[in-house]
Amino acid sequence: MYERQESQVSGRVELPGFLYGYYERRLLKDLPRDRIPRHIGVMVDGNRRWAKQFNAPTSQGHQAGADKIHEFLGWCQELGVKVVTLYMLSTDNMNRSSEELDLLMGIIANTLDRLDEDANISVHAMGAPELLPDYLAERLNKLTARTPVREKIHVNVAVGYGGRREIVDAVRELLHDAVAKGMDISKLADDLSVDDISRFLYTRGQPDPDLVIRTSGEQRLSGFLMWQSAYSEFYFCEALWPAFRKVDFLRALRDYAGRQRRFGA
Repeated sequence: MYERQESQVSGRVELPGFLYGYYERRLLKDLPRDRIPRHIGVMVDGNRRWAKQFNAPTSQGHQAGADKIHEFLGWCQELGVKVVTLYMLSTDNMNRSSEELDLLMGIIANTLDRLDEDANISVHAMGAPELLPDYLAERLNKLTARTPVREKIHVNVAVGYGGRREIVDAVRELLHDAVAKGMDISKLADDLSVDDISRFLYTRGQPDPDLVIRTSGEQRLSGFLMWQSAYSEFYFCEALWPAFRKVDFLRALRDYAGRQRRFGA
């Protein structure tokens, strides 16, 4: 019998690596491919706590989290996920120390450069570019304008993002559009529909997320895709984001596949 080991990183019970390989293959084999979500939203939470467990600088946790993003996108491409939205930096995070923010912005910029090297990925920026350093906003604009050689996956990068702000921006753009077209605002108010606002969200033209994953054990949205996730399934994982494994991802997909989705009360 193989002895189970307690992880010093996450507090979870760990198994020897080769047993995890077997378990991963078993999960992958049993996963119904017709139940893979088209769009997955991910709240990449726990980088700082992961670093703290190793008595490492916060920047090391952010870098480990950035490396995990690329690994995660590889898993999604393998399984045929078409859209991924990554919650990388919220408007609330902008209140952190300038030292941490400077390091984090640099790591995000390097992450964008790595995404730019993948010909299979198209990228869309979500958030308030005016809150970001010029060099980061410019990289986001450049990456968004790039056309991939062969798109296998579309990635929404939420940087400087807030869900409430997104809805406000959508309504503001809707009103400006109506004025530009000479529409009567009173009539617009009477006729306003859910679809009218959806047309001006950051994710316009994309399917809403089928599944939203949050790591680190926290069980709240924190403003992430507040409008779009109205009928999403949620999966909360205890693992901190840098320690999130393919096995954890497959468990999330297995859980999603076993749910009966209901679009209403």
